[in-house]
Amino acid sequence: VQLQASGGGLVQPGGSLRLSCLASGSVFMFNRMGWYRQAPGKQRELVATISRGDTTNYADSVKGRFTISEGNAKNTVYLQMNSFKPDDTAVYYCNAEAREYSGSVWRNFWGKGTQVTVSS
Repeated sequence: VQLQASGGGLVQPGGSLRLSCLASGSVFMFNRMGWYRQAPGKQRELVATISRGDTTNYADSVKGRFTISEGNAKNTVYLQMNSFKPDDTAVYYCNAEAREYSGSVWRNFWGKGTQVTVSS
């Protein structure tokens, strides 16, 4: 499973961006897709996930500002980010827990990160 993230960039405080992540390759089933981020000098942290049944989970720091959603084909996940704060500056990583074929185990996959910089 390959994950390709896009949509990062430079944004002003209070601004908006939308990240996209497209999953490709051998995928039998997704259990969960989501976004994590890592700021300089800090550990990678969860931002938001969406699971089968469309159950969503958000970090407290982004609740009410960020929205995760899936595309119709279920191999794409989006992160709409509004009301940016400087603390949102980080590399954002797409993540998926998936089975590559029937009978295989669940595996965790990561995409290359996309930089989001919040600055005036």
